[in-house]
Amino acid sequence: MTDTFPETPIACCVPLGAPALGQEEAAATAELFKALADPARVRIVNVIARRDEPVCACELYEPLGLAQPTVSHHLKKLVDVGLLEREQRGKWAYFSLKPDAARKLAAVADLEGACC
Repeated sequence: MTDTFPETPIACCVPLGAPALGQEEAAATAELFKALADPARVRIVNVIARRDEPVCACELYEPLGLAQPTVSHHLKKLVDVGLLEREQRGKWAYFSLKPDAARKLAAVADLEGACC
């Protein structure tokens, strides 16, 4: 069984090197950086980005050295900001990097101003 969750696009696609950022673009970019400001979340994205298949939340507890509620909290933050997709399979949740997440992360870090 798969639960479908609404797509939450990453609202920012304006490079930091763009001539100017509007208030909405700056706020969306700040939310993205806020979500990645926690080392555990960066590690979660790293683990998931290296895998070809979705990763069960249960596979993250041991490598991160974190309890289930903490891992679930971090995963929710990453889903909410639009970096990860969540798929329910029975009682387990599986996570994968959203297809456009890597492109948008690369675009926002572009200091020369090229955009997607």
